[in-house]
Amino acid sequence: MLIVTGVIEIAEDGVETARAAAAEMVAETLKEPGCIVYEFSQVLGQETRFRVYEEWQDLTALEAHFATPHMARFRAALARAGVVSRDVYRREGGEKVSL
Repeated sequence: MLIVTGVIEIAEDGVETARAAAAEMVAETLKEPGCIVYEFSQVLGQETRFRVYEEWQDLTALEAHFATPHMARFRAALARAGVVSRDVYRREGGEKVSL
């Protein structure tokens, strides 16, 4: 299993654009084969900060996700929204252990 997580900071005047793009992205991505969890959420108290959290069955599924039309639309929308910073990364493997 792969986990993709991180934070994207958006320009203040682009928050609504990012939020709308994220809504479409989440709805479409959850339909993809190999997608286990896909979340894009606004951090409470930090309106311009969005948290990304994804779980994928394998690298093949994640790479197919990167090639989807909704991913292209999402990237274009984020460019219009104004990405201030982006720290999103992938972690591979590991056993899931409840805390």
